[in-house]
Amino acid sequence: MSELSATVKLALPLAVQQLGFQLMGNVDAALLGRYSDSALAGAGVGNNLLFAITSIGLGIVMGLDSVVPQAIGAGRREDARRLRDAGVRLAVLVGLVATLLVLASPLILEAAAVDPDVAHEARVYVIARAIGVVPFLVCVALRSYLAAIDVTRPLLFAVIVGNLVNAAADVALIFGVDALGIPPLGVIGAACATSTVQLMILAVYLSAIRAADAGRPAPGPSTRADLAHILGYGVAVGGQLFAEVSIFGVATVLAAHMGKLPAAAHSIALSISSFTFSLAVGVGSATSVRVGHAIGAGEFALARRRGLVGLGVGLSVMATFALAFVALPAVLAGLFSADTAVIAATVPLLQIAALFQLSDGTQAIAAGALRGIGDTRATFVANLVGHYGIGLPISLALGFGAALGAPGLWWGLSAGLTATAAFLVLRFIARTR
Repeated sequence: MSELSATVKLALPLAVQQLGFQLMGNVDAALLGRYSDSALAGAGVGNNLLFAITSIGLGIVMGLDSVVPQAIGAGRREDARRLRDAGVRLAVLVGLVATLLVLASPLILEAAAVDPDVAHEARVYVIARAIGVVPFLVCVALRSYLAAIDVTRPLLFAVIVGNLVNAAADVALIFGVDALGIPPLGVIGAACATSTVQLMILAVYLSAIRAADAGRPAPGPSTRADLAHILGYGVAVGGQLFAEVSIFGVATVLAAHMGKLPAAAHSIALSISSFTFSLAVGVGSATSVRVGHAIGAGEFALARRRGLVGLGVGLSVMATFALAFVALPAVLAGLFSADTAVIAATVPLLQIAALFQLSDGTQAIAAGALRGIGDTRATFVANLVGHYGIGLPISLALGFGAALGAPGLWWGLSAGLTATAAFLVLRFIARTR
């Protein structure tokens, strides 16, 4: 099997899975947009606060993306299983801390002078979503192992069924069902639906792990050394993801400070661009596994080839989405709101997003390739400097100084992503030369 075929074979289910997770959020946003603008903006703000915090735990657990594929590539399958179990323990510990931080996160909305209606909706959304933080991080640990051993069907099954359940629960809980005595719950209903689906997905993943381990003796107990091994890579990934996710969280809060209309437009544009970005994340995960297997086997030239193939696949996909953003911005925005003013405000943001589709996809896949070789600190530094050293100052200067509003914020985001992507690609090429 060629490198391209093997990469696509692994990347396709992982990308579809990522799309499925993003689709749940987009369905939430589309339905909430028809419930009220405050609910839509509040859920957008709340979701960004939630994920900005959870991303640190997500990154820590994603240290498994470096250690498990390398162990498997080196033929150490039992070590991979033991590291998986250590990753689950780590997910629970980190998840409990993250849950407390998530519950406290709405306090930042008062300091940011966010519209009271939006702040209220964000607060109740975050509280209802907090119960799903630990299950989510445990799923991340199990998913890393399943992808590394090329067991992807349960991942697809879970996300397909999860989307169906989420959509049905959203309709029932957001708008209510008189016949069943369910009142309209708005953002609380959307949050409860998502948290329930996360528990269901966890059950599917655990079943897949039991099936994969069938007939094998239990691995030895995980040790502090195993936890330290994962943390050695994962802490930097956590910092990277926090820098990347939090910059969009900062932009969301700044957009909310500008008013309901910019906040709603920003939320819609972010939901759509995040949907396309999820494909790049899936390709990046597959690239991380493929590169990690090669590194574990001591094949650095093969690792480089696999990384470049992953970048090529991702760029092809993201270029297609960029064209759609340019050609159909109003149509895409109309999927989330019937308000002509909101649609008009969203169109320029999608046109700007079209410009950074390539750089956004590139940095995600290059980060995956670097995780595969174990170079996670570089991704942290690149995201910190790119987003906060370059992107944020430009966003503030254009959004407020030049009075461009939300489009100014997005020009800054674009600049930060482009700088980050350029550095990560050059870093990967240098490390595998």
